[in-house]
Amino acid sequence: MIQKVMVIGAGQMGSGIAQVCAQAGYTVVLNDMKEEFFQRGIGVITKNLTRDVEKGRKTEEEKQAILERITMSLDLQDAKDVDIVIEAAVENMEVKQSIFKQLDTIAPKHAILATNTSSLPITEIAAVTTRPEQVIGMHFMNPVPVMKLVEIIRGLATADEVYKAVEEMTLKLSKTPVEVNDFPGFISNRILMPMINEAIYALYEGVASKEAIDDVMKMGMNHPMGPLTLADFIGLDTCLYIMEILHEGFGDSKYRPCPLLRKYVAAGWLGKKSGRGFYVYN
Repeated sequence: MIQKVMVIGAGQMGSGIAQVCAQAGYTVVLNDMKEEFFQRGIGVITKNLTRDVEKGRKTEEEKQAILERITMSLDLQDAKDVDIVIEAAVENMEVKQSIFKQLDTIAPKHAILATNTSSLPITEIAAVTTRPEQVIGMHFMNPVPVMKLVEIIRGLATADEVYKAVEEMTLKLSKTPVEVNDFPGFISNRILMPMINEAIYALYEGVASKEAIDDVMKMGMNHPMGPLTLADFIGLDTCLYIMEILHEGFGDSKYRPCPLLRKYVAAGWLGKKSGRGFYVYN
């Protein structure tokens, strides 16, 4: 029975996950390395909840009750009495394996260890623990409070009852769970990133302007934003990183990152966050 949740990482994804867990009535321990990171995360959560109150979606009492369910943690030892840990640290295999190795010795025997990775193999993360059957992927979409989907990824050893518990939790968070097996990029990024990469190739080869490429996908395919705009929002460095994981994982040239994408990343044109990507942001 999942009641107490630890979320590791108070960044954009982690704070969003902590918010939806607290909204669903779970007790949440939000862990990060520094108090300032936690405070920044709690600031974002408070802002989101205040907006809900202003729009009449929640009462001030509900907002306060949700915030009271979230406590700060600066030490992984705080995982000693939780039922599930959802790790939302940086997208780096060594970092994740190091966290999972520590959690394996700290978290209670029954605890599920979940990762919010968007592309790294669950099986490989699970391999550093003595409980690979209790390791699973919970890939939330950004922004977490708004987006309905959670990709639940089974590692090679993930037990059925662990999958079931995570699926039930996802439904309790008012999200839609989708079951996926552990292959590079899962489903979301395996399909999305090559589409973005292909759009970059079309620009690189001079097939059409960036505006034209985005308009075709927006107006012709009913996508809410064009692939080049979306790449800028995701971060071109992130897009390149995931394309490299797909390319390496499958060894297939169809996943080869476009040279223009590499060039932009090398130039520091990373999209919206750096002020310039395919488009210029002020």
